[in-house]
Amino acid sequence: MGSLAKTAHEMAIDGDEPPPRYFINESTFGSVDASPPPLPIPTIDISLLSLPSSGEEAIGHGIPDSYLDKVREVAKQFFLLPMEEKKKYSRGEKDGEGYGGDLVVSEKQVLDWSDRLTLKVLPEDERRPNLWPEFPAEFREVLHEYTMKIKYVLDTLFKATARSLNLEEDAFLNQFGDRARLTGRFNFYPPCPRPDQVLGLKPHSDRSGMTVLLQDREVEGLHVLKDNQWFRVPIIPHALVVNVGDQMQIMTNGIIKSPIHRAVTNRMRLRISVAVSNEAEPEKEIGPAEGLIDEERPRLYRNVKNYGAINFQCFQRGEVAIDTVKI
Repeated sequence: MGSLAKTAHEMAIDGDEPPPRYFINESTFGSVDASPPPLPIPTIDISLLSLPSSGEEAIGHGIPDSYLDKVREVAKQFFLLPMEEKKKYSRGEKDGEGYGGDLVVSEKQVLDWSDRLTLKVLPEDERRPNLWPEFPAEFREVLHEYTMKIKYVLDTLFKATARSLNLEEDAFLNQFGDRARLTGRFNFYPPCPRPDQVLGLKPHSDRSGMTVLLQDREVEGLHVLKDNQWFRVPIIPHALVVNVGDQMQIMTNGIIKSPIHRAVTNRMRLRISVAVSNEAEPEKEIGPAEGLIDEERPRLYRNVKNYGAINFQCFQRGEVAIDTVKI
């Protein structure tokens, strides 16, 4: 396997060229343009949706600027730990939870130039404490507290979305179930010598209901596909990027779309982001809300269980997962 045995960070430290399996196929993923035009994404003050104010500047989401900076700093401190310390929390060969790179499911799979730490936070009785870093000392407390804050933001957004579509306020939350999953993912994109050919994260749509992303404060890298053209998402340092996932597209019967997006690499600089996403209980069936199906807009998607598994397999094959559940 050679260099494939190393993480992206180890290769970056050693000055290795990315192995061939990291190089994208342009016909599948599109060319890499590190500076496409910016996408004018609306900034929404979600405090208008009844979130309590903290009394501090927080772009309407109720989380103080200083706390968001703390989350970024804790993530960076973990990433800069010695490799032997980080590898104490390594994921298993077929396990998506823990520290490491891509979960390899195919010999033809294009690999991402990134290291990730993925941890399930809810339900609490499904947490795996052996994978939660002990260093930095504040990591566990920050992960729990930040995720709970984001859960409140997500619940508020789901209720507001339901009301906007003339549904009962809990129409979407009820589909996720009482034991909905909430996962935190720390994304580390080391400097890459071939940003023209290697992506930090392949194009995909999220498997979640929604994903809340805390971007790097200084280094851009998130791109969104719109009208068959890539656009970059500018940084607003203390705003949160809310990305609708496939499960929400299914539940809204296609009224709200789950965008295709990717992360590019940077030749000189490390980039860090923190994502918190929610998913329905794996064995709970989700489908289009009945109030969003009529003669003018017939049902577009079948009911499904464990959509996350469907999405993951499609992602690694370069397929669009949402298309596989269309009627």
